[in-house]
Amino acid sequence: MKGNTLVVYRALRAYLGIEKNSTSHREKLISALGAALAILAVFSATQQALAAELIDISTSYFIIASMGASAVLLFAVPHGALSQPWALAGGHLISAFVGVLCHQWIGPQLLAAGVAVGLAVAAMYYLRCIHPPGGATALTAVTGGDAVYQLGFDFLLVPILTNVLLILLVAVAFNSLFYWRRYPVHLGRRSKRLPVAEPSGREVEITQEDFAAAIQQQDSFVDITAEGLTELLELAKQHAERNVVHPREIVAGCCYSNGKLGKLWSVRQVVDESREPPPVQDRIIYKVLAGDGSYDTGICLRDDFRQWARFEVILKNGHWVKTGDSVDEEHPAA
Repeated sequence: MKGNTLVVYRALRAYLGIEKNSTSHREKLISALGAALAILAVFSATQQALAAELIDISTSYFIIASMGASAVLLFAVPHGALSQPWALAGGHLISAFVGVLCHQWIGPQLLAAGVAVGLAVAAMYYLRCIHPPGGATALTAVTGGDAVYQLGFDFLLVPILTNVLLILLVAVAFNSLFYWRRYPVHLGRRSKRLPVAEPSGREVEITQEDFAAAIQQQDSFVDITAEGLTELLELAKQHAERNVVHPREIVAGCCYSNGKLGKLWSVRQVVDESREPPPVQDRIIYKVLAGDGSYDTGICLRDDFRQWARFEVILKNGHWVKTGDSVDEEHPAA
């Protein structure tokens, strides 16, 4: 009986998406404190701004509601893609703009609300600033009442832009107090140097348990499960197996990747070549477009460059992909 109950419990937990959370109590408390301080700052400034505009101060509770959701992302998931500055600012401002337009152009509020949220999601997608609280901001612009309607497009400045700047400043300052919580995440990437294993040390099969241990060691909420990471790794391995040889020709103007992972990954473009006959050595000049050593230039023998390069790549939809590859993603463009 007990065994059957355990099976039912595990199945129910899987269907509901209840994952184990290995984040330490310290990290959870830090996240809660940061979110509280951010909302205190935003709420106080919003009250003052609305009071200066002679707007009923009680409406400020409703106007900044979506900032509460932003606080969850910026302080509980500070390293997440949805939490970064452009996602925060672009998501809220673009959604607010869409919401005001829909309120002014679409008569029925029910239709305006649905269209505003839908268009906000599409705009955030195309402008690469997906921020879930932006949907609430778009909805607020449509359903916020007379106090919001009177603001018109000023709604983007006060309270939205004011709130965004304040919560962003608090996030940068607060997370900087803890060396493992750098925000924006790029600050941590610049200062953090992970040990790199020798090639012989990588001849092991990474398991789901390894991913789970890595997530626990990171001590931060990660918006992907260990199962999802292992599936992603397996797909990446299958993808890599399609082309394991070096390019036959190194052509001026083309871009090449070394096919490595993380901080070792790099994309170089051949900007010039000599093609001098012997005894002059055949050299090329290249520029690093993305990854390790970005924006650096260098010169080397053509054969050395060919041994460094694993395959030719092109920039497609903001990501570097193998030429002629049907897969949409390889590495995001820098």
